Amino acid sequence: MELVTDMHRRDEMTPATAGGRIFRIDRRPLLADCAPSGRARLDALARWMQDVAYADVEDAGLERVAVWVLRRHRIQVTRFPRFGERCVVSTFCSGIGRMWAQRRTTVSLAEPDPETAGPLVEATALWVHLDPERRLPSPVTDAERVVYASSAGNRQVTARLRHPRPERVTGEWRWRFHHTDADIADHVNNAAYWEPFEDELLGASRELVEVDAELEFRSPAQPGPVRVLVGGGRRWIAAPEGEDVYASLVVLHAREQDG
Repeated sequence: MELVTDMHRRDEMTPATAGGRIFRIDRRPLLADCAPSGRARLDALARWMQDVAYADVEDAGLERVAVWVLRRHRIQVTRFPRFGERCVVSTFCSGIGRMWAQRRTTVSLAEPDPETAGPLVEATALWVHLDPERRLPSPVTDAERVVYASSAGNRQVTARLRHPRPERVTGEWRWRFHHTDADIADHVNNAAYWEPFEDELLGASRELVEVDAELEFRSPAQPGPVRVLVGGGRRWIAAPEGEDVYASLVVLHAREQDG
């Protein structure tokens, strides 16, 4: 698999500030979460990360203050969780801007293997803060800063898009988002955008064992057909006709099983 090597990446997998808020839930990859080999799929991991983000906001009593919309999501897998393994999903705010914030999430074994050092999965996500009534970007409130500034420290984040529009496209295929992919916001859920990439991975001759990939969201898609455009280590999920792009994906690292 080709990789994207021309994108500057500072270390975004920052630790929480000492004493900052960290929220945790327990999860196990079960039948609907796993590939035939038993590894958890990327779309399942993305759902876990959405769930823990909302559970954190709800636990803090802030679920009615704003609607958070995902702008960018990077998942870095060192070792995939496997069927039935008991995992802990931990999350914290790792940076705050005027109308957006960054969230870090890790997936670790509940009972770590002595041979496994550190988390299995590291992720970072950039969320845009929307007014719950008007659904337009709005400033992060003082109440939210009181809860989350302790873990974010002084880290500032921006919401600028950093993936290019389609370029040097060498191939494409068709994909269809189904009505079952839509969520309560009445558009395709963020986790479903990982499915075309997972379908490609599962069709490969060798099993994926490590990956570092990033999705960036431009505009919400509705159920129906889309095009997946390919250019090296980049993928774009685009409208079936015209130039609209819903999301883009870059593959920063990937390692397949030997042999």
